[in-house]
Amino acid sequence: MKALVFAAGLGTRLKPITDTIPKALVNVGGRPLLWHVIRKLQSAGISDITVNVHHFADKVIEYLDSNPIPGLTVHISDERDLLRETGGGVRHARPFLEGSPFIIHNVDILSDLDISHFAGLADPSALSNILVSERKTARYFLFDEGMDLVGWTNVQTGEVRTPYPDLDLSRCRRLAFAGFHYVTGDIFDVFDSGGWPERFPIVDFYIRECARHRIHGVCVDGLRMMDVGKLDSLREAEEFIGTL
Repeated sequence: MKALVFAAGLGTRLKPITDTIPKALVNVGGRPLLWHVIRKLQSAGISDITVNVHHFADKVIEYLDSNPIPGLTVHISDERDLLRETGGGVRHARPFLEGSPFIIHNVDILSDLDISHFAGLADPSALSNILVSERKTARYFLFDEGMDLVGWTNVQTGEVRTPYPDLDLSRCRRLAFAGFHYVTGDIFDVFDSGGWPERFPIVDFYIRECARHRIHGVCVDGLRMMDVGKLDSLREAEEFIGTL
């Protein structure tokens, strides 16, 4: 099993900190967010990690070069020419990921998730497995009774996106995305056959392709997680790290 860390984002919600450093190097508990994520992946037995870079890419690369971790191979998926969003980021990292199942981890997500346990709950026959929870939010993935993805909704606006024109929303299970993916199928062939461009969000891909390729939802009981995406979340993140 390999891993891809999404670390290319602009970190606009963490301005002005990210005016001078990338989000991946924002300090929490005395260490950069990227350090926490890499250590978590390594603790799950993952020794081959790809990090995508764009915003202050040189600083991320310099950090990784200056802080090598024994037993860990780190690849750089360089997006300095174009920020490809999440789906395009996966596609661009193909040379490092193809041929093996892999975890996708956002650099700004902290959690107590046991990644090996998550992978063990995943359905190996699905194209991708996405971690979801009962967390309250405005945007939800929609699942059928077998926990396969059938759509997405924004409950504040009433928007529904689905490839199923006769979808009965009352029969769907509504769950929030928790920022982890476990890709078990050949997603790169689907990118090719579906005509997906260089730049696109992975959520758009899942919603459009779920009628042809199974996207499976995985719930982990008692999951604690937080998105370190805003300035006012940094203090909370410091406290959260201390409980892990």
